[in-house]
Amino acid sequence: MIIQQIYTSCLSQGAYYIESNGEVAIIDPLREVQTYIDKAQNDNAKIKYIFETHFHADFVSGHVSLANKTGAQIVFGPNANPSFDFLQATDNQVFNVGKITLTALHTPGHTLESTCYLLKDEHGKNHALFSGDTLFLGDVGRPDLAQIANEITQNDLAGFLFDSLRNKIMVLEDDVIVYPAHGAGSACGKNLSKETVGTIGEQKLSNYALRQDMTKDEFILEVTNGLLPPPAYFPVNVKLNKEGYQDVEQLLSSIKPIAAADFAVLAKQTDVLLLDVRHQNDFSNGFIPNSLFIGIDGGFAPWVGSLILNYKQPILLICDAGRETEVVTRLARVGYDNVIGYLQNGFQSWSAAKFEIATINAVTADTLSQKLENEIVLYDVRKPAEFSAEHVEGAVSMPLDFLNNLMQNLPESTPFYIHCAGGYRSVIAASLLKMRGFNNVIDVKGGYEAIKNTTIKRSQNSCVSQQ
Repeated sequence: MIIQQIYTSCLSQGAYYIESNGEVAIIDPLREVQTYIDKAQNDNAKIKYIFETHFHADFVSGHVSLANKTGAQIVFGPNANPSFDFLQATDNQVFNVGKITLTALHTPGHTLESTCYLLKDEHGKNHALFSGDTLFLGDVGRPDLAQIANEITQNDLAGFLFDSLRNKIMVLEDDVIVYPAHGAGSACGKNLSKETVGTIGEQKLSNYALRQDMTKDEFILEVTNGLLPPPAYFPVNVKLNKEGYQDVEQLLSSIKPIAAADFAVLAKQTDVLLLDVRHQNDFSNGFIPNSLFIGIDGGFAPWVGSLILNYKQPILLICDAGRETEVVTRLARVGYDNVIGYLQNGFQSWSAAKFEIATINAVTADTLSQKLENEIVLYDVRKPAEFSAEHVEGAVSMPLDFLNNLMQNLPESTPFYIHCAGGYRSVIAASLLKMRGFNNVIDVKGGYEAIKNTTIKRSQNSCVSQQ
C-alpha cells in the first residue's frame, strides 16, 4: 500500500494518491492532472476511483479532466448533484482498491455533501481518514459556505458538523491517521495547523472543536464566532467543480506571446486586466501603468481570487520569461481561465521599447520613523488577527482581503503610508490603489519586520478594524 500526500503550498491544499495491488484512488486532485497519471504509470497501476470530499470552493479540482483521461469513476457523497457522470456514494458504502478498502462516511456540516473516506488496510484495520474540509488539524471546516436562503443557516450547518464529528469521526481509534484537505493559510477554516498529517487521538487532545465536554450550542457558537467573509471567488470555483471546465492543456495551447508594441495597444482596452507577477521589488522599481501586481512567488492564487472580482475579465500577463506556463496553470487552479497572452521577453522588452513606466513610491522603515514625528496616516494591510496581535501605535487596520470594499475610506489627495508583514501584500495593495487613482499611496519597504527593527512605538492591544 502506498499513500502519498501531494501538498500544494500556494493553495494550502492536500491531494492524495493511494495505490494497492495495481489499483489507484485519487482524492481531491488539483486541476492539472498529469502528475497523477504519470505516477500511476510508473507504478504500473490503473487509476480506478477519483474521490471528492465535497464541492471545493477554494480551488478547481481535477476530477473531470482526470476521469476523461483515465476512465476512472468520480465519486461524491450523498446530496451531490454535479452536471457530469459520477457515482453517488451512500453512507458507509465500501470501495475496493486493490487489497484495501475506502469507506464513505457522510459528514455534512462544512457542506451538505461533505464526505470523509476511511481507509482500511489489507488486514481490515482502520488506518487513515481522508477528512476533506470536515476535520482539519487544529480546526474544523467553516459552516457558512453552503447556506441556503430561508432554508439552511450557518448555525444549522454547524449543528450538522457537530453531529458528524461526534458520530462519525471521534468514535474512530486514536491511532487512525488524519489526512486533511488543507493546512494553515486556507480560508476554509479559522485556525488551521501548519502540520498536514496527524492522528485522531492528537486532535481529541488539541482541537478546540473536539472537546469531549462541549455541548452542541457551545460548538455552534465557537465555530461561527470570528468568521471572516469568504473570498469572492469561492462561488465561482464551486460552480466549475459542479459543472465542469476546460482541461489545463487547452488553456495553455491558446495563450500566445505578444510583442511590446502590440501589447501596448491591447493594454489600452478598458476591459483588459494587466497582471504583473514578478517579484515585488522588480515591480516597485518599474511597471506598465495600471498593472495589478500579485507575485507568483507569494500566496498567488488566493490573492488572485480575492482581488480580481471579475473572473471572466481578459488578462494580459507580465512575467519573467519562461514562467508563462506556470502562471497560467496557477491561475486556472482558481478558475481564472481568460489569459489572452503575455508580454514577449518579459518587462525588459517594454523598457527597451521606451514605453511609459510607472513606479511605487516607497520609504524605508527608518524614514517612516522620522515621518511619524509628524501627523501622518498609516494603514496596516495585514489580516485582522495579525493587527490585533501587534501593530504600530496609531496605525489603522485596512486588511488587503477587503481593500476593494474599504478604499472609499482612504484620503484622496493627502499622502498616506501602507505596510504589511514583509512587503509582498503592501505592494499588491499599492498597485491596486494606483489602478484606482490613488497616486498618494506610499509603501513601507520590508513591512512590519523592518518596522520592528526601529524605535517606532508598537502596541499589542486589539483595535477595531475598518471592516
